[in-house]
Amino acid sequence: MKTVILIDGENFIKKAENSLNKKGIIWHQFDFNGLFNLVLNGYNINKVIFYFAKLKEHRDTKEKSKELIEKQRLLKTHLEKQDFEVIFSGRVRGFQEIRFLGKKSLIFKEKGVDVRIGVDMVSFSCDRLFDQIILGSSDSDLQPAISNVKKRNTIVVYLGFEENQNKGISYNSNKTILIRNSEIMKFLNPNEK
Repeated sequence: MKTVILIDGENFIKKAENSLNKKGIIWHQFDFNGLFNLVLNGYNINKVIFYFAKLKEHRDTKEKSKELIEKQRLLKTHLEKQDFEVIFSGRVRGFQEIRFLGKKSLIFKEKGVDVRIGVDMVSFSCDRLFDQIILGSSDSDLQPAISNVKKRNTIVVYLGFEENQNKGISYNSNKTILIRNSEIMKFLNPNEK
């Protein structure tokens, strides 16, 4: 059985950090291969794809933008060294300005990653490239793609987090695998544990 893992990078990372109640994990040092080998033991994985929105420097947040762009570059290099494919789709855009305690803040939103993952899921299924898709995203917008892929007899396995499971995606998938906090902790940089 040919199997592909599709990971919404930003979604996956945020869910992992929320599960651990820990921000600022150095993801470009995280052993993703180790985590996937542990939680997907018994699955023969043919390909792993991470999806990210392209970051660009924003005029109102230049320093923070440069820092995030550098972190994304380091993560991309780290993932490619682990033999994962990295696809940039969509963008991160300034969405809304808010005022909080007298300070102006800009809220950014990622747009386009879920669409690309959904298109790839359906495309892989129609072209019969993979018999099984392991979906590492908790984005509810992917539920129509999951239903479409299942109609084409492609198995969908939802890879989520024990602490932040998306019940809709879990219900619509053929199988659910939930990552425990202790499993994430095993593969953090030793200084972060």
